[in-house]
Amino acid sequence: MPGPEDFDFDLPAEQVAQHPSPSRGDARLLVLAPAGAAPPLHHAHARELPRWLPDGALVVVNDSRVVPARIFLAGPDRSFELLVCDPRPGQTAGAVFTAWVRGARRLRPGDILTGADFACRYLGVVDPNDPRARRFEITQGELLTSLATAGQIPLPPYIRRTADATDAARYQTLYASHPGSVAAPTAGLHWEPDVLAALDLVHITLHVGPGTFLPMEAADVRDHRVAAEHAVITADAAARILAARREARPIVAIGTTATRALEAVAARHGELVAYDGPVDLVITPDHRFRVVDHLVTNFHLPRSSLLMLVCCFGGRARVLSAYGEAVRAGYRFYSYGDCMLVSRA
Repeated sequence: MPGPEDFDFDLPAEQVAQHPSPSRGDARLLVLAPAGAAPPLHHAHARELPRWLPDGALVVVNDSRVVPARIFLAGPDRSFELLVCDPRPGQTAGAVFTAWVRGARRLRPGDILTGADFACRYLGVVDPNDPRARRFEITQGELLTSLATAGQIPLPPYIRRTADATDAARYQTLYASHPGSVAAPTAGLHWEPDVLAALDLVHITLHVGPGTFLPMEAADVRDHRVAAEHAVITADAAARILAARREARPIVAIGTTATRALEAVAARHGELVAYDGPVDLVITPDHRFRVVDHLVTNFHLPRSSLLMLVCCFGGRARVLSAYGEAVRAGYRFYSYGDCMLVSRA
């Protein structure tokens, strides 16, 4: 029975990146050679990615845009910090949204929270099994407009500082175009215009929610669940990816978010199709990969479903060995950290 302890590693606290690299391409890139190749690892930099990709690669990126989804709203007797979980265009009066709330135990159904020409009514807990998520109904204003005016970039809690003007640009990919994420698809943060111009790109969208990064607590990781996230794969994107597969061209996913979107849709429908809707796939050791051949990804939290995904993709022993080398070589970890290129085991 695979448990969270099977996807664990030790990391010195000083290797958790608190700031982005001086420029995007300065991030380090750890290349895992195909199984059995020698040497098994290569040390490079992000700006060198094109030379390490296989010939003919079709590169799939997640173009979701991070929303400044952390906002403070005034309640009946105090202010509350909300992390909006599902921000999207068009959420106006009457729409219901979900948020994680600091101090939520002091809220009562019917309480009104206000701020920045915006107001919402507290409705209660979404699911008794998930006390973090709370439901609100908008009574005044438009959610994205209010977040743009008064919200903050929701940096992960392991970045121990307040978001600043630098984060508004650097915690965003250069190709981000569809607002809806509360966390960046971080593998995409490293690519500068000249690198992107050298790649054959396909854009898909997965709006990243906060639950993706929670540690796995189930004794059997196959029982771990995440909240659904919204994915969009256009007909053109699906056609290009399917055509590349027919031509035996390798499919490279930039990030676990792109990987989950592609694999979730292919698993649900038997092959990749155009899609616009929720996905909640957790990739566990029994998953059969149908689309992605190579993965570019940041280094993830221990005991997280994202580290499990990478281990399932590249082979657990191989990936955890690479993590050990990354620690020894002083790589920077997590959202603002370095990245790795992994081929499917």
